[in-house]
Amino acid sequence: MTDTTLFDPYTLGGLTLANRIVMAPLTRNRAGAGLVPSQFATEYYSQRAGAGLIITEATQISKGAQGYQDTPGLYTPEQIAAWRVVTDAVHAKGGKIVVQLWHVGRISHIDLRNGEAPVAPSAIRAETQTFVNNGFAPVSEPRALELHEIAGIVEDFRQAAANAIEAGFDGVEVHGANGYLLDQFLRKSSNIRADAYGGSIENRARLLIEVTEAVAAEIGADRVGVRLSPVSPASGTVISDDEQPLFNHVVEQLDGLGIAYIHVVEGATGGPRDVAPFDYGALRQRFSRTLIANNGFDLALAEGDLAAGKADLFAFGRLFIANPDLVERLKSGAALNPLDPTTLYGGGAKGYTDYPTLSGQCEGR
Repeated sequence: MTDTTLFDPYTLGGLTLANRIVMAPLTRNRAGAGLVPSQFATEYYSQRAGAGLIITEATQISKGAQGYQDTPGLYTPEQIAAWRVVTDAVHAKGGKIVVQLWHVGRISHIDLRNGEAPVAPSAIRAETQTFVNNGFAPVSEPRALELHEIAGIVEDFRQAAANAIEAGFDGVEVHGANGYLLDQFLRKSSNIRADAYGGSIENRARLLIEVTEAVAAEIGADRVGVRLSPVSPASGTVISDDEQPLFNHVVEQLDGLGIAYIHVVEGATGGPRDVAPFDYGALRQRFSRTLIANNGFDLALAEGDLAAGKADLFAFGRLFIANPDLVERLKSGAALNPLDPTTLYGGGAKGYTDYPTLSGQCEGR
């Protein structure tokens, strides 16, 4: 047990965080022309700089990595420059910010890909939808990546990490969760390859480890985190019978790379925490640095898990959407703003930068 509170500073890699409260990555589908962060993104993130750490919305490593309409990238000079404005604004308010890097794999649609099929470990379509053409539609049938193409995926992650540092980010989070490409390789339900990237647990984990190793070599392991979701059915993921040994192995390998943190979704992403049995304590035991816990946390649950030593930092998602000053509200016991779910995906300032703070000012005007 510990008497440490969520509002105490914390050292994460080479960063000193003002508190142990993390803003979780939240897709908002508001990127502008060229898939650059919108004109509102600078205000949106800087409003939330009171978080100990901000993890941005998932940001694609290449044009081919995109799976949803109007999600930002980090692979063109224009995108790098636009993100630099965001990071400068967050830093000006004393905040810390890392970018979540993703490749969606099979969670995409041909209309986002000039008619080309999405790529995946195997040609197995996910039973899920994506946001495209201003609405939700079933994802398209993917094709299996050729073995010679996989090195290019690793390189795209490495280059995006370098771009992130150029854009002023304090680090990167590799998105290995929620049914996207790296997670698709992990699962035997979506990966039936017969080469070095399929079959055994070690083979299915290979791409995630290679990507993380390349990113860490590029920008320094103390600037790198990885997000995992062991039993989340997000994005059509079918849970198998080997998730515990699989993720035990993954975390052991990540620990050996010396990265700063793992970010673990407990249960179903955005849903029940008890969706399937899993021993998260086994991951805690296998990782010697920071563990960020995520999914459905309120103040009481986070305080209890912190006191019990289950995690070091706690990520809050939708509460940060409606409450730009969430840390202040939690610390003071103030009421929380209600969320407007109709403005989550797409649009402009409404439901993005206009939620009021405790001072009574309606941000974003």
